[in-house]
Amino acid sequence: MQNNMYSYQMTLEGEVLRVGFNRTLPAQGDRIAKDALQVLNQMIDSGQITGGKRILIDGPQSVPVAYVLSHKLVHLYEIVAVLDPKLGSKIGTPTGAIRYKTYIVTSAHGSAEYKVGDVIETKESQKERSPIKVVLCGPPQSGKSCLRDGLKRAILLTLGAPYPYVITACPDGEGSWHQEACENNQSVAKDCKRNNKTDVTPEFAQEASQWVKSANQLINIVDVGGKISPENERIMQPASHAVILAGDTTKFAEWEKFCQKLNLKIVAKIHSQLHATQDEVILADDWKQNTDELLKTAPLLTGSVHHLERGEDLSTRPMIKALANVLIHLTKC
Repeated sequence: MQNNMYSYQMTLEGEVLRVGFNRTLPAQGDRIAKDALQVLNQMIDSGQITGGKRILIDGPQSVPVAYVLSHKLVHLYEIVAVLDPKLGSKIGTPTGAIRYKTYIVTSAHGSAEYKVGDVIETKESQKERSPIKVVLCGPPQSGKSCLRDGLKRAILLTLGAPYPYVITACPDGEGSWHQEACENNQSVAKDCKRNNKTDVTPEFAQEASQWVKSANQLINIVDVGGKISPENERIMQPASHAVILAGDTTKFAEWEKFCQKLNLKIVAKIHSQLHATQDEVILADDWKQNTDELLKTAPLLTGSVHHLERGEDLSTRPMIKALANVLIHLTKC
């Protein structure tokens, strides 16, 4: 269950309860503990959590939240176990090391199989993640900054997702602050944008290129200007992937050529439709299983996104949610 109104989130997948903090709704520890209890009670009352032999908890917890979860769940399950990411068999594969998720039993009532302190190694793997540097590019006035902000929020709302680090590599006055400013006061936001807007100079391109090169988060999102230029070429050179957004689909080809020149893997081609009323999401067949092979020849995601407009929460748009899932997946490849 993921409700954006709560500061703590949970979702049940089989016998695994995935938990985590709502990074778009910061709160103090007392509020988080109350929200955790409320969400858990809702899941129990609705029949999502029914009790049984065992439940495995995967995700970050504060100490108060851990007590809340334990108090409620020990009455429903014979055993409760919590993930320890440092445990588990580790094996090497051609594409990187994999560790199998392993849980420590923290409570046991009526179980003949387990006792407190026992470990449960599952078949679920946690691959060592790889950093990605994704450029959002395409013609001007396509909605790239809106896409950037909606994408960041969608990733933040995904339990277990890496933090999305955003680099504004275009001095157009629309930094990461701009979306929230528009939501609160559009006229002030417009004034700030106008006052902060400057030209892309070779000096700025050199500095922004260094920002991209030095970025070391798992998901790095780079917002660049809407021109195919030597400056953007320099900025985009250290990146690894690209997302092309265009209001005019005839512009896709020139941007694809530009990205291919820089050896960027094109993750998505998205048609921005300002006056449309719904998205169209097309994912390549078996894209999760054949990610690397597919990216050699075609994007993983195509389709359209509608009405990228300032002041709106775009994180729930189907295309933006799909793109967030694709980027999160790429960190596991």
